[in-house]
Amino acid sequence: MRVSKKLLLGSVVATAALALAACAPQTAPGGDATDDGGPSEVTVGIVTSETGPLAGYGKQYLDAFEAGLDYATDGTGEIDGTTINVEYRDDAGDPDKAVTAVKELIGEGVNIIAGTAASGVALAVAEQAEQNQVLYISGPAAADAITGINEYTFRSGRQSSQDVATAGTFLDDIEGRTITVFAQDNAFGQGNVAAVDAILGGQGATVNSVLVAEDATEFTPFAQQILTSEPDLVFVAWAGATSGAMWQALSQQGVLDEIPVVTGLGDSATFGAYGEASEKINFLNHYFPGAPDNEVNTAMVEAIEAAGGTPDLFSPDGFNAAIMVVHAIQEGAGDVDAMVAALEGFEFEGPKGMMTVRASDHALVQEMYQVKLVADGSAFVPELVDTVSAEDVAPAEAAE
Repeated sequence: MRVSKKLLLGSVVATAALALAACAPQTAPGGDATDDGGPSEVTVGIVTSETGPLAGYGKQYLDAFEAGLDYATDGTGEIDGTTINVEYRDDAGDPDKAVTAVKELIGEGVNIIAGTAASGVALAVAEQAEQNQVLYISGPAAADAITGINEYTFRSGRQSSQDVATAGTFLDDIEGRTITVFAQDNAFGQGNVAAVDAILGGQGATVNSVLVAEDATEFTPFAQQILTSEPDLVFVAWAGATSGAMWQALSQQGVLDEIPVVTGLGDSATFGAYGEASEKINFLNHYFPGAPDNEVNTAMVEAIEAAGGTPDLFSPDGFNAAIMVVHAIQEGAGDVDAMVAALEGFEFEGPKGMMTVRASDHALVQEMYQVKLVADGSAFVPELVDTVSAEDVAPAEAAE
């Protein structure tokens, strides 16, 4: 666990940070206010997975958050005379550990929380944010339920409905088309069926599903079932150790040759997981370093690599969070209501281009990508096919 680290890249670990009280902006004990009356120091609590099953995602976020703070503060670690300190907490992907960490931080006076890679953790932290009236900026956690959950919760990454909407862009026209969701028969798979039905079915598609028992090891019959039904698009939502065998079956049975098949492209650790199917799959994608072409992305990639890290799928989420934190502190001076107001409708240039924090429900409207994997020696690397406009994949506004 890392604690009390100054957000200056390459800086030494700072002494224990003096927290800003959660109620209203004030100077830190023993410190002075800035010339414009703002607090001399603000502490931000970062709660995410440093260990546990999503530790890799947590590292991507943390590396980029530090790069983003350095970028947004011009390397000073402060904004308008207010020093930004950070307290890091490891939730290990466990909602109970996250809640404990958040309660401890709030008890110390911290009123800005960011991070969280797991959706279950994010939902639990959002509840604490509302109960304690603190600003919370969720990270890679993708559950749609996070958007609009309360007035204090924002997000710095994309959400599941943006993934699903991107899948739909592989069809020229969704109206009247048939989409088959191929997934495991569990909560994850059923949730994807519901999402595709709600989003693409809502645009006029007929949505059906082929659901497979989690303990299945033979996938040929299911591949043949897909072929027989002759859909216009297959959306695959799959996780776990059987992924390789599943993709092999789809390839060998000709599904990938006969029907467009779309799935999400994960982080770089997964690029080699598709075997012979790799170059036949259409991938929707949140981010890979070669997708955007702008100065902010270049700055993020260079900073992460210079610090010994590797930019990856969830790097923009950390970088965006840093930009949002700096903006909130600059405009709100540590006052929660003022920081919330500052972020609502906030537009900024992130690594993926223009980002918009939708004022009504705090969704982060952003571009998405169509990608393919291409052979590079014995490995596979992503190649951009098309950029999907933010408006075309914007999530439906959350109900009040």
